[in-house]
Amino acid sequence: MKKLEREFYLRDACTAAYELVGKILVHESHEGITSGIIVETEAYKGPEDKAAHSCNNRRTARTEIMFHEGGLSYVYMLYGIHCCFNITANIYGKPEAVLIRALEPLEGVDLMKLRRRTESVKNLCSGPGKLCCAMGITRKLYGADLCGNELYVLDDGRPAPSVIASPRINIDYAEEYKDVLWRYCAEGSRYVSR
Repeated sequence: MKKLEREFYLRDACTAAYELVGKILVHESHEGITSGIIVETEAYKGPEDKAAHSCNNRRTARTEIMFHEGGLSYVYMLYGIHCCFNITANIYGKPEAVLIRALEPLEGVDLMKLRRRTESVKNLCSGPGKLCCAMGITRKLYGADLCGNELYVLDDGRPAPSVIASPRINIDYAEEYKDVLWRYCAEGSRYVSR
């Protein structure tokens, strides 16, 4: 298995989001190692994308990391309850990101079950908030370098799965960007979000 290098992330968010499907997300925490196959992603292409937090080059304390180079962790709170994990994409100054929406659990399943308080493996990581809870990804990992040794993505050399593109979820406010086909799912995966 090989850790993805910086060059992988220094591309537009759609390319990165598409090619992240089938790769393995790993978190090495003090509680143990958890990992899962990425089965669902969404691309956010600021500043023009009206669904992106960086739309119109909006640069705030929350979005600052999106303006840095690709391959960094952008973790934010959704509704003040759930964390969502994104990976920055593209070059410095081009604020794009890939939301990791769902994983197929691999390593550390018992730890994931404990964190999520469920026995259902299918339900452990089938949504952005669920996977952050199961993987132990919190806002403390905001800005973490995915080329480091704590949170990273592996390519295990297996052929990429067949990927289906569809509209992103819960972005009705995004006007003409509401229906762009920037959500990518592993075809036939039972672990994608509902």
